[in-house]
Formats: sequence, structure tokens, C-alpha cells
Amino acid sequence: MSISVREVTKLYGSQKALDNVSFEVKTGEIVGFLGPNGAGKSTMMKIITGFIPASSGTVLVNGTGITSDNPELRRTIGYLPENNPLYPEMYVREYLGFVSSLYGITADKKRIDGIIEVTGLSPEHRKKIGSLSKGFRQRVGLAQALIHDPQVLILDEATSGLDPNQVAGIRNLIRDAGREKTVMFSTHIMQEAEAVCDRIIIISNGKIMADELKENIHSVTGRTRQVIRTEFDRPADQAMLLNIRNVVSAKHVSGNQWIIEAEGQEDVRPLIFSFAVSNNLAVISLQKEESNLEEVFRLITGG
Repeated sequence: MSISVREVTKLYGSQKALDNVSFEVKTGEIVGFLGPNGAGKSTMMKIITGFIPASSGTVLVNGTGITSDNPELRRTIGYLPENNPLYPEMYVREYLGFVSSLYGITADKKRIDGIIEVTGLSPEHRKKIGSLSKGFRQRVGLAQALIHDPQVLILDEATSGLDPNQVAGIRNLIRDAGREKTVMFSTHIMQEAEAVCDRIIIISNGKIMADELKENIHSVTGRTRQVIRTEFDRPADQAMLLNIRNVVSAKHVSGNQWIIEAEGQEDVRPLIFSFAVSNNLAVISLQKEESNLEEVFRLITGG
């Protein structure tokens, strides 16, 4: 089950929330949809799920146009919206049964038990939703997105309000779902996207700024950059470090440790070693670090 977004624009009055957005998500692919607040992430997800229409452009799910009056197609989609609207007066099990009926299916006890277990709701499943913590309410939202066994899963800030242990559990759940479902999720946690995604899409000001496989996302910045963490046996002079070829930054961390940044294809580590030898310094450690997704995100979105 694939998602195809073609030249989608969304206007709210004179404000352009989405500007000619196009991308595809393939079956069995987990795509992280990243962007600053107000970039258009939630608007795009609402259009994909049929909750709001696009001003122009098309959205196809498995080759069929998504509309609000196509219940059969919408039944193939599981959606966890950002604000996670729930019925606080309903019990957890009661609510999941109710959501199932909205999709025109009858979720038996075995199905509900399975979803409760996989989303970690077992300790709280006999309670009313209104009495649950924010983290457990988020899990209820995830459970309702999964209860009808959808082929497409759209998750908007799925781990919002969860503690680190709960986040790890939801990450595993998303990975497992990605083996047989098409998964698209938004998050503000870059480490989460790096841990879970096959592909990264970055949106800013309603426009797609990057769409790459996770391992290639660093290439979109157009910068060849190296970050070297090194430690000498004695204090080093910052001005002299900056004189090393291709080095653009030398930041003192603590003790005799430095973070050195260099540009260009040439590996700067042999140059740092030669610098140390020339200045009677011993190199205790010399480690190259990859630039992370958070850095790429800031560069692309102007942060």
C-alpha cells in the first residue's frame, strides 16, 4: 500500500500552508516527516488521511484518490493526530471497541487484548481514559490507530509525552509495523527519526527541502564537513590548530580535549597528527564523528 502526493497546495485564506508538495512513500517503508513548528507537517497528514481537502493537487493511496467520502479507502489508514482527541469518560477497552465500530468492524476480545498488550496499556486498561497520564493517553491514541489493522499508518508526534522507556517501546512498535505497513510519522526528536526511519523528508515553510534515504541525508546540505574529537597530552594553542589545512573551527572542550571541524574531501586526521608531532604533542585520541541529523535539520531549515 503506497502513498503518492502530487503537487499538493493548501491555502488558509491568503496563507499558503503547503506549496506544491510532492513525494511518495512505498509499501513497507518507514518515512520520517520532519520540520519546524508551522512547517506544514500536520496539514499534510490531515490531507493524506482525508480529514481536510487540498486546495489543489492529488493524494493517492494505493492508486486511489483519498476523499472524505471513501470509507473503504479510509479504513486502510490508521491515524494518530497531534492533539490525540479522546473520550475521557470512556474506559480504554470500551473506547477501542467503539473505534472499531466506526470502521465497520467488530473487534473481538482477542483483538483488543492484543492491541492493549502491544501498546503497553495492560496496567491501565480497566481505567477511564480521563484518569490516565498523558503518556498512557498517547498509547490509547496509538492503539486506536492500530485497532483495525490498517495498511497505512500516519503518526503525528506519536511519542509526545512519553518517558524514555515508553519511547523505546513505541519505536520498536513502529519498526515492527514497518515490516508490513506503510508508515509515515512526524517527530521533533531527531534521534528518534535516525533510530527508526528508512527515509527522511524535511519540510519548511510548506515546501519540501530534502527527501533522501537516511544514510544519504547529509548530502543535501552541499557541504563536505568533518568533525574530529581529539585529545593531546598537553595544552594546545587554538590559533595554531586553526592554521592546519582545511580546519575552520577548533573548540576547546575540557582539559586537553578539542573538537576540530574541517571542510573538504581530504581526511584531516593525518594533518592533526603531523601538527602534534611538529609541536611535541602526543595524540591520546583522534576520533572522526559523523554530522548528525539534527545538524542537517538546522542547516536546511535555517536554524
